[in-house]
Amino acid sequence: MSRSAHPAGPRHADVLPEGHYAAPPADLNALDAKVWARTVGRDADGVVTVGGVDVKTLAEEFGTPAYILDEDDFRARARAWRTAFGADADVFYAGKAFLSRAVVRWLDEEGLNLDVCSGGELATALSAGMSADRIAFHGNNKSAQEIERAVRAGVGRIVLDSFQEIVRVAHIAQSLGKRQKVQIRITVGVEAHTHEFIATAHEDQKFGIPLAGGQAAEAVRRALQLDGLELVGIHSHIGSQIFDMSGFEVAAHRVVGLLKAVRDEHGIELPEIDLGGGLGIAYTSDDDPREPHEIAKALTEIVTRECEAARLRTPRISVEPGRAIVGPTAFTLYEVGTVKPLDGLRTYVSVDGGMSDNIRTALYDAEYSVALVSRASDAEPMLVRVVGKHCESGDIVVRDAFLPADLAPGDLIAVPATGAYCRSMASNYNHVLRPPVVAVRDGEARAIVRRETEEDLLRLDVG
Repeated sequence: MSRSAHPAGPRHADVLPEGHYAAPPADLNALDAKVWARTVGRDADGVVTVGGVDVKTLAEEFGTPAYILDEDDFRARARAWRTAFGADADVFYAGKAFLSRAVVRWLDEEGLNLDVCSGGELATALSAGMSADRIAFHGNNKSAQEIERAVRAGVGRIVLDSFQEIVRVAHIAQSLGKRQKVQIRITVGVEAHTHEFIATAHEDQKFGIPLAGGQAAEAVRRALQLDGLELVGIHSHIGSQIFDMSGFEVAAHRVVGLLKAVRDEHGIELPEIDLGGGLGIAYTSDDDPREPHEIAKALTEIVTRECEAARLRTPRISVEPGRAIVGPTAFTLYEVGTVKPLDGLRTYVSVDGGMSDNIRTALYDAEYSVALVSRASDAEPMLVRVVGKHCESGDIVVRDAFLPADLAPGDLIAVPATGAYCRSMASNYNHVLRPPVVAVRDGEARAIVRRETEEDLLRLDVG
């Protein structure tokens, strides 16, 4: 999709060609297990429940909109990744997907490491008790203050993203009397089959040091010469929401080629290779993500095969699932405010949230599912567009979906697969307050991130 758009945003109520829409589902009350968190279901009255608590109770206690997170599902997915890769590999949860102190504690208890990319994420991790040596610190423009804090804390890895950062980290580490373990992030020229703004391994973008033109090899030479650094590996990340493993195969081939060049020039074999994250999840029933054990098997075989061909010892593999763990575990619960039919087009369903709690539809043209969750319905399906309450024509939550024709103000609807990036990218646009994150488990619900208040909003306004 071209990003050349009128500054006012996409046109309102575009009419797509006839036949564009898929047929409505046979049962509007069905909840596809691929899309919804594992403990989600409907009770005898047709009300959706999660973790043994129904959504009406959640709405009464915590209000709407709210992110509802299935803690058992989160923990199960974290364990599945840890088990799939085993003791000879490292799994770093990508904190940018969603991070809170409760999540850090869950990761710690389930044996995962953590990847952070800002001082705030690092502060959250440390304040929740994550051991610093299990933290990797990313970012394309880390400040000197952030680097110093990371080095002082003793983070396990700093991922170097530029020539300037190589020198910056080395200088800070040496001034503190430390030798910091680092990886070098390279761009391998592999463009994942994803949206332009989330494809991160082609050369024309802000992340990493290009493999082309010998730049990555030069970065390795410089890092090896600096006393403040201990170069332990190469990092590569090819994009996000990826289902096809072929991109990883090409990336691994090129990364291993660099490892071979390092051995031939410097006589050392770097012990680590980090293939990043970016594995996709099901946002709709049409998506078909791979299971962690399938991904682990494929990536391990790819790296082993490439290293054998290059006559290298197979390095320790790291991966960084974030969305793949937290994405499917949460849904956003909304209350319907207005229902506005447009004859011959669709029905606009306005909810009490919008682009302030989920910017991904506007930003990436992302697709989502939606369901009526406060009751079951036998009404005919109607084509809807779920929109928010903001003063913006592009304030769309679900672009096209089907909901029952008897949908009315006051009904609760939910958008699944919103665990990743929705709360992390939430804003106060129009001075709307950001929703809470509510963790549900074994019949109990608790806010792990509370709802913002007007006092929170005004406290920052010094007047």
